[in-house]
Amino acid sequence: MRRRVLVSGHVQGVFFRDTVRNAAEREHVAGWVRNNRDGAVEAVFEGAPAAVETMIALCREGPPGAHVEAVEVREEPEEGAEGFRIR
Repeated sequence: MRRRVLVSGHVQGVFFRDTVRNAAEREHVAGWVRNNRDGAVEAVFEGAPAAVETMIALCREGPPGAHVEAVEVREEPEEGAEGFRIR
């Protein structure tokens, strides 16, 4: 399954992207994560449903120092992504 996630709040400058990348690698989830100009963090997760749900749950919590105000999750068609990177 593939999901696009948009996380808003105090989510930049708190190692959010690095935390997501490390978790994605542990969960064998492909995709990417990036900071958006509006202060949000955007990510795409593709992999086994349970692993993708784990990643979404992580985004709802964020790393220490983050304050997540909202998480928007959108379903997308799978693209066969490989690896996970910070954009």
